[in-house]
Amino acid sequence: MVLSSTVLFAVLASASSVFASDAISCSLDQKCPSSAPCCSQYGQCGAGAYCLGGCDPRMSFGLDSCTPEPVCQDLTTKFTSLDRITAKTEYLGDSSETDWVSDGEPAIYDNTILLTMADGSVGTLLASATYMWYGNVKTTFKTSRGQGVVTAFILLSDVKDEIDYEFVGADLETAQTNFYWQGTLDYNNSKNITLSDTFDNYHTYEIDWTPDSITWLVDDQKGRVLNKADTWNATSNQWDYPQTPARVQFSLWPGGLATNGKGTIDWAGGLVDWNSEDIKNNGYYYAAFQSAEISCYNAKTAPGTNTGKSYTYNNIAATNSTVVDGTKDTVLASFLGTGTDMDAGKASGTASSASAPSSQIETVPGLSGAGVGSNNHEDSGTSITDTSYSSDSSSSDTSSSDSSAQSSSSSSASTSSSGFSQGSDSDSTNTNSGDRKSQEKALQGSVFAGIIAVAAMMAL
Repeated sequence: MVLSSTVLFAVLASASSVFASDAISCSLDQKCPSSAPCCSQYGQCGAGAYCLGGCDPRMSFGLDSCTPEPVCQDLTTKFTSLDRITAKTEYLGDSSETDWVSDGEPAIYDNTILLTMADGSVGTLLASATYMWYGNVKTTFKTSRGQGVVTAFILLSDVKDEIDYEFVGADLETAQTNFYWQGTLDYNNSKNITLSDTFDNYHTYEIDWTPDSITWLVDDQKGRVLNKADTWNATSNQWDYPQTPARVQFSLWPGGLATNGKGTIDWAGGLVDWNSEDIKNNGYYYAAFQSAEISCYNAKTAPGTNTGKSYTYNNIAATNSTVVDGTKDTVLASFLGTGTDMDAGKASGTASSASAPSSQIETVPGLSGAGVGSNNHEDSGTSITDTSYSSDSSSSDTSSSDSSAQSSSSSSASTSSSGFSQGSDSDSTNTNSGDRKSQEKALQGSVFAGIIAVAAMMAL
């Protein structure tokens, strides 16, 4: 895989509000001002949800501008309902009340949650409410299909450490794997795992992440192993190894939008076909997730502990030695709050400090504002190692091709009274989620929608 999560979604061609925002841009060289102190993962400044998941403390006004990150909690989810899934427009940081934060249009069908992507949208994303500081996560799902359609399962930290699987819908027998340290691009880090059809068959994908190694597994078989010892960067004198608390994220997004850069479109297998079988039968592309299981690392001493209430950083270096497993609260009183003024906008009165953001400040990323991405697939010039996964694979950062993929049995095509069709050739009534709250519509942007916007514009 050659894609960083910082460019997961294409620009919304029809959503002019994305570009109309007056939100302030932020980066390592240009931090947010005190009036809009939180730098979202879009690279835009604001308050409220900008200070929650994805807020980069290195680019914010101060290290304490972002809200503390809820510590890891073991979790097993069967996606049979939308219970304990909260829209990003309603989530204020209380992980005791929800397990997953949604962006876009998730829907329940046949004891699975469908991540949907309708024409004119940028798909759907689920992100865990808590953060993993090492540990194990596994999830069982079927990917979507079709050129330009991308399904992803990633671990992403607020300082852009990343471990991932991605699946391009034009190649249903390949799982692309990659890792990044603080968003630094290195296309040589990508390797492929070969397996059976990912749209027809459920597979269980697993990431086992420790301070010393990362193992990618498919159906309990090792597909790839990376040792931290092999990531030393002698030039920068540091380990280019994911090492900071990360959220688990599942997403479906359009890599093949016409407004994306050519490199992104080519990587995604071409332009999205908005007249495909799935669009005609259902009204959207979809990936079907059955379950997810998060197991914390539970170290006795740092790194990898989860004994406190929240994770914060005490140094801009943002390495695992700068992570604090402490007792700070994680919940904002309102979307006017920030890490330094959690009670701003409290219902009982006015903001608790004179410097609290005004109601004119951006408060929910993706609904307005757009940000800078770090990679648009332009001229990568690097091929990806393609291998099959095997239970015998144990070498550092390698994969084996001497074993065929194992898979669960394929689900038969079916339709329901709701109009949903699992790969059926029959005509059916299109099903859309038009009755959802307008703020949750995918047209207004998924969590990653803004990230692509500027990158795509620059590539045109």
